[in-house]
Amino acid sequence: MNSAQPHARWVIAVTLVVALTLMILPLPAGLEPYRPEWAMLVILYWSLALPVRVGVGVAWLIGLLQDVIQATALGSHALAFALVAYLTIQLCQRLRNVPIWQQTLTVLGLVLLARALLFITRGLSDSAGVDWRFWLPALTSTLVWPPVFVLLRFLRRRFQVN
Repeated sequence: MNSAQPHARWVIAVTLVVALTLMILPLPAGLEPYRPEWAMLVILYWSLALPVRVGVGVAWLIGLLQDVIQATALGSHALAFALVAYLTIQLCQRLRNVPIWQQTLTVLGLVLLARALLFITRGLSDSAGVDWRFWLPALTSTLVWPPVFVLLRFLRRRFQVN
């Protein structure tokens, strides 16, 4: 382990805290449905870049935190995030070797899958119905994936997170 490794946990933790903060940051009512799934994108990145450090367990924990922060059914985000992390880890060797636009299409599929799980858990918990705007975070998350990927890759290289 080199001297930069103690920083690895801090860099990952700070990016996850920032992502959770972005999930609760107030937005104007008209923009609220467009909020990207920041925490999911950060988990997706770290699961892709460092599957040994950030896996299903971390994803589950961050999902539980998001459930508590957003007062949603406990475990709904945890399940969605854990599934996304698991699938990302299973696909990481393939995803690392494709251009960013192909990664972006995979991100779209993963976020849609996670949103579908959230939709199902909302239905099971008798939460209020959802309309078409429920699916908009999949689109905005897909659009912000390239800059999120570039930023997190820069931080990983800058702080030598391995």
